[in-house]
Amino acid sequence: MRTATASAAIKRVERALGVELFIRTTRHLRLSIAGEKYIPNCEQALQMLNLAKQSVKDDLDVIDGELRISVPSDLGRNLILPWIDEFMQTHTGISVKLHISDSNIDFYRDPVDIALRYGTPNDVSLYGFKICKVPCVICATTEYLENNGLPTHPNDLANHNGLLYQLHDIIHDVWEFTHQEKLMKVKMPSNRASNDAELVRRWCVNGKGIATKSSLDMSHDLLNDNIVSILKDFAPKPTELWLICPSRQTITPRSKTA
Repeated sequence: MRTATASAAIKRVERALGVELFIRTTRHLRLSIAGEKYIPNCEQALQMLNLAKQSVKDDLDVIDGELRISVPSDLGRNLILPWIDEFMQTHTGISVKLHISDSNIDFYRDPVDIALRYGTPNDVSLYGFKICKVPCVICATTEYLENNGLPTHPNDLANHNGLLYQLHDIIHDVWEFTHQEKLMKVKMPSNRASNDAELVRRWCVNGKGIATKSSLDMSHDLLNDNIVSILKDFAPKPTELWLICPSRQTITPRSKTA
């Protein structure tokens, strides 16, 4: 909507209400007290209209509209894309917007309906459920191991190059293992780190070092012998795959079907 059109619409609402919804100056625009009270009621009314619309479609078994999904970089590119193609072939009335990111999702900033994320959500206000527990693997190419030696204990990793993942300027260079119910931690030397998990996977497949990765992310490469799993007697810290929504009320039939 153009600025002039939006401004005219707001003024019509203000005339109908008999109050100013915004405090205006030549340089600034902010909500008035009346506007701050009015907006939540409008949002609730719009949500009720959307729920009524979806209720009618539910009765007719109609699944259509736009579905906005956020997925992790590695999982999204290598596993989720074929699933989305299959889903859209089954439900031809659906359009998809895919947001690929490893960062925590902000439903108030990012235009997303549902998100897949590794790890327990850190925002208790969100609605979500755990899909599965995901083992992690320590992996490298056979060529890298032939050139640099095969580690048989986590302490041996100090002599290897770690391929590290970075999130929010924090480099995850401390790897955790459990062995016979004992926890051990190893600080990894490294000359490569990235905030893109898919890039870490590519470095690993290209023989640039050793990586700790989700077994889901590395499943294709493991099955095709592009890489091998090492240190199998020392279990790296597992993760969880969660499906997250802003709230229970925002789950639409297309989200449920996905």
